[in-house]
Amino acid sequence: MAQYELRLPKMGESVAEATIIKWVKQVGDMIHLDDTVLEIATDKVDSEVPSPVSGKLISQLCQVDDVVQVGAVIALIETEGGDVALAPETVSATPDSVTTAPAATPDTGDIPGMSALSSAVSASDAPDFSSATRFYSPLVKSIASQENISINELDQIKGSGAEGRLTKDDLLQYLAQRSTGLASNGKASSSVAATPVNPAPAMAPAAQNRTENSATTVASMSGTDEIIEMDRMRKLIADHMVMSKQTSPHVTSFVEADVTNLVKWRDKVKSSFEKRENEKITFTPIFIEAVSRAIKDFPMINVSVNGTQIIRKKDINIGMAAALPSGNLIVPVIKNADQLNLVGLTKAVNDLAGRARSSKLKPDETQNGTFTLTNVGSFGNVMGTPIINQPQVAILAVGAIKKKPAVIETEFGDVIAIRHMMFLSLSYDHRVVDGALGGSFVRRVADYLESWDINREL
Repeated sequence: MAQYELRLPKMGESVAEATIIKWVKQVGDMIHLDDTVLEIATDKVDSEVPSPVSGKLISQLCQVDDVVQVGAVIALIETEGGDVALAPETVSATPDSVTTAPAATPDTGDIPGMSALSSAVSASDAPDFSSATRFYSPLVKSIASQENISINELDQIKGSGAEGRLTKDDLLQYLAQRSTGLASNGKASSSVAATPVNPAPAMAPAAQNRTENSATTVASMSGTDEIIEMDRMRKLIADHMVMSKQTSPHVTSFVEADVTNLVKWRDKVKSSFEKRENEKITFTPIFIEAVSRAIKDFPMINVSVNGTQIIRKKDINIGMAAALPSGNLIVPVIKNADQLNLVGLTKAVNDLAGRARSSKLKPDETQNGTFTLTNVGSFGNVMGTPIINQPQVAILAVGAIKKKPAVIETEFGDVIAIRHMMFLSLSYDHRVVDGALGGSFVRRVADYLESWDINREL
């Protein structure tokens, strides 16, 4: 007999850790190839960890709610065949002794207040954490060492993890607020990882049901009122929204656009496009194309803030807010959207939206967005004032397209006609985006939509 080390799989370049939320297999259970052994969570995305071998589970090296680094050994499986090396060191099932062997260099993404991390510090260079009053993951220790945070200061930072554990995102948000003078004695608000989230297998139906059902569990009842406990995703969203409002002074600019030509063009091509590409073309990829073009015209919208530094992004990664069947929200990201044509954008939008609704997004597919689009018109709303998706500095809401009487200038004078009209609203961070830039950007997006070529070929 031999033992196989089951390690936490790589879940994308931007993800260095995950939280164990459920052991599907228990010690002594037989496991077949590709059976799900446990379920993990990375920010908003729940995923399964399948077994690459068949055998018997003989040891669980981590507990539920433990935060584990990518590459760490999480279980031992007894298999038939030749010898397989054991884990370099056995990890205790108690959270205080969870150590993470071979992990990728952590990628902190574009989070304000955090300098780029180099390779994890060696044990000889790291500060002595023996005096710490609570457990810290290796990634948190590495960040603290890089940023010269003392143990006493670290112990005072409020944690949002299980049993008050300090997560990577708590520490990064603390650093961001400290750089602007807002953090003191652990009062920094916690945030959602910026990506929001990095490839793991799809979430099991059981995990999906657990997430959805937990949002409607009645914790207690008083008279005719119910108290409903938030599920994990709702808590993350709540923290992220509060943090964004505390971080950025929000300003919103509005523009009304005449998209009649765009609507007529889509009506003309949608049937032939679906037959040819086996994809339905919605307005969303069209909006994303217009946003990408406008960002190239106004690149200072595509930035993030690090203290007093403005970081201009080279890549144009557009997040699109998607409502989930559970009522929660997730923002999958189309990477390098400016490099895709309309057919490519349509396929990317449909793929991400479909997998978001079925809880099959990979963690990395919600990470590293540089600008976000939300379609409030899909719910019949004509406009909205969205909250910025940190660490970005702007988010565009597109409203419902409505037929309205409008004044049109012609060579024979002004006339009133029935036109397809819509509102666009841009919320932006007034620390770095003033009205001239914010207003000009949303106007440029509208211009691209209004000037749509009704004879455009796909």
